Parts: sequence; structure tokens; C-alpha cells
Amino acid sequence: MNDRKLFVAIDLGASSGRVILGKISKDSIEYEEIARFENGPVSRGNELFWDIRKLRQSVLAGLSKLANLELVSIGVDSWAVDYALVDSEGELLREPHHYRDERNHRGVESVSSKVSAEELFAANGLQFLTFNSLYQLAVDQDEQPGLTSKAFKALLIPDLFNLWLTGKFAAERTNASTTGLLDPSTKSWNEKLIDKLGLKLSLLGNVVSEGTYLGSITDSVARETGLSNSTQVVTVGSHDTASAFVAVPSTKPGSLFISSGTWSLLGIELDEPILGEAARKANFTNEGGVDGRVRFLKNVTGLWLLQESVRHWGEIGRTYSIEELIQDVPAEAFGSVVDVNDASFLAPGDIPARIQEFCAKSNQEVPQSDTEIVRVIFDSLIAKYQEVIQELESITGTRIERIHVVGGGSQNDLLNQLTANATGLEVYAGPVEATAIGNLVVQARAAKVLSGSLEDLRALIARSFEIRKFTPELTGGK
Repeated sequence: MNDRKLFVAIDLGASSGRVILGKISKDSIEYEEIARFENGPVSRGNELFWDIRKLRQSVLAGLSKLANLELVSIGVDSWAVDYALVDSEGELLREPHHYRDERNHRGVESVSSKVSAEELFAANGLQFLTFNSLYQLAVDQDEQPGLTSKAFKALLIPDLFNLWLTGKFAAERTNASTTGLLDPSTKSWNEKLIDKLGLKLSLLGNVVSEGTYLGSITDSVARETGLSNSTQVVTVGSHDTASAFVAVPSTKPGSLFISSGTWSLLGIELDEPILGEAARKANFTNEGGVDGRVRFLKNVTGLWLLQESVRHWGEIGRTYSIEELIQDVPAEAFGSVVDVNDASFLAPGDIPARIQEFCAKSNQEVPQSDTEIVRVIFDSLIAKYQEVIQELESITGTRIERIHVVGGGSQNDLLNQLTANATGLEVYAGPVEATAIGNLVVQARAAKVLSGSLEDLRALIARSFEIRKFTPELTGGK
């Protein structure tokens, strides 16, 4: 195994971050978690931010644990849409706002006054979500023009970390596609749209593809971490879902991909975007994938509902682990479902009460116990999955034949089995650390340790990790 090369994935999620060491040869992939640290929104007055400086400290502390190793490269991925405003020296002008901040609604009003929904979708191919970057930028431009005039760049989170690591400004394409300002066909900034919205093109970095070497780490990062200053930083599919889709262990058509975590992102891979009215009305999105692929998908509020419920119950003295709750969830469906994408569930807070209120207002039976609420969350997620599958098949003409679930949610055996039962489709679960694995293999291919197409990478991933299969237990479904 002396031919194994070492790569590092910095994988930053909305609830936690990880530094993961990958050990890769042409025949195998292994990884080891080096550091894990919490992440989440921080309230400042009436606004929500990310504590990005603390996140930077956690990342560098994780990297310092690898000081004695000969690393080929480092790659960074994170959640989408949020950005930091920096000056020409890379210094923060303000902490990044959190995408759940309610200021975004003012951005929606501002953008909608300039561009219609139909024109916007034709220009960017994105699902309407109130927190898309262009709405956040519109708020900054309208309400803090002094700040935006001082800013040199607005950098998405992975691009910010790449800057901190190398001193280089760039905008990786897969994450840039989530801003609402990238043309999904040309894969470059949509200058006409940016001008119409009154935004500054100069704020946006030069778009680069995954697998681009940005350079070696700076001398200051080398001193702080103990890493060799020859350690390279390479772009990956820096939107975490783009990296997660790389790690879906399927090369077969008709596969539905679900990246399951705080959000559930359901979709398929295409060669070209779908920009028609049916896709817009169904609120699908065309996001950039690795190798120029298009991730045609829908963002669905995922295990956030469960995570935030558990957090709330803990605050009022009912402390559970998610595993404990799942064990006690009723075997039978409760019978009530909520729209998991309803705006009432976006902000942090008392999610259980909001679920009860939704059920009451929609004349459904109201869950009372905590485990009944969890069952409603699961049944509601599955109902949304079924809806998205039907829409996908109608819009694309593709028949969904199997489901691949990757990410943290792939560990939820109950949800996987219930999904198989409801859809009548086999569900394949894993790998859990799909985002980090996708990040690592793109680095390894850039370094020529691996070669081939996405399908070749996925075949190696399928051989390297256990994939669990859930077969429908109930008749019906599709």
C-alpha cells in the first residue's frame, strides 16, 4: 500500500465541520476523520451570522494535526449561497450572514421589482429560494452601499477559505452556480442579469472549474499548522452537494440521488440544463456538477426539522439523542403530514409547535408526543420525496428505478426503509461521508493518482465502501 497518496478534505456543513484525511491509490480509497467541530448560526441583535473566524481557527487546528505528513493537496467544500465581503487584502469587512436570516425577504422584493420570475429562471435556471445569493447581495447593495463600495470581492465560503489558505481570489464554478448570477448554459457570470439587478460584476471572482490548482499554502498558514509550504490547494466541487453527487455509487441511468442531511437534495444528473416553464413552476434547480454535469434537483428541507426539534426539546429539559427518538417512533404512520418546505419551518425555534400549528390549520390530527412529531417529520419528508419523483419523471421523461441516499441521513435506517416502502423502490444507503469522499477523489484525479470519468470514480467508490440495500416491505408504491 506504499503507493497511497494523502489528500485532505475540509468539509464544512451547516451544523458541523470536518477535516478528513484521504489515503488513495488507483485501487482503493480510505479516509480518516482528523477533526470535527460544531458550526451554526450566531445571533447578533436581530440578525444571524456565521462565526467564520472561529470556523477558521477550527480548520487550522485540524490541519495542524497533520503536520508531520506529506500531503499532496487540500480541497475545501461547504454549504452554498452565503458569502463574505472582503477587501483587496482578503480582510473581512463583515461576518457572513446566515442564510436563515430574515433580511433575505427584503432582497426578494428588491430583485422581483427589477426582474420577473420567468426572466430570472431563464437567466439562471435556479429554484426560487429566499436565501439565494443574489437576494442577499441585493439587500447589501440596497441597505449597506458604503460596505459594498469598500468590498473588493464577495467570496462564497469555500472561496474564502481558499483565499485564506493560498492568498488567491477565485470563484469555483459548482458553488458559483448557486448564487443565481451564473448562466447555466455558458457557465460564466451572467453580466446582463447582474447589470439589470444593479449589482457589481467586479465583486465576483474569476470562475474556475474543479480540479484547478490555486497554489501552495501561504507561509503564514505553514507556520500556523506545521504543514509543508509546498502543500497545494486545489478546487473541488466546492458546493458540498456537488461533491456528494460525485460519491453516489451508481453508474446506472434512472438513479435518483438524495444527499441527505440538514437539507435533502433530490435529483438526477443531466448534460444540459432544463430551463422550461414546467421546471420553473415545479421549482427545480439547475446547479453545476463536476465535469460540467448539471445537477437537476430540488432542495427539500431535510433533517433540519428533526435536528432543530431535538435542540428545542433539550432547551426545555427533554434531552434525547436522535437515535433514542428513532427507536421509539410509532411503527404506524400518524396520518398527518406537513409541507416541509413551508416558510414557517425555515427559521430556528420551536419547530414542534410549528408542526402542531400546521396540522391544526390544515384540519389534520395534531401530534402530541415527541415521537409522534418525529413520525410526522419522517412521513412528511417521504411525501415530499414522492412528489419530487413524480415531478422529475414528468419534466425529464426519466423513469426513476432506484434511490441512492448519501450523507449523514443515509444512516437513518428507519427513514430509508420507510422511503423504500412508500416509493416501492430499492434504496441504497451510503457512503455516509459522501461529500468528503467526493472532495478527495476529485483532488486525487487532479493529481493523476486516479483517472477517468465520473462513472469510473463512482465505480471505485462502490468497491471501496459498504452500501446498504433497503428493499420495499410493502406492496404498492409506484
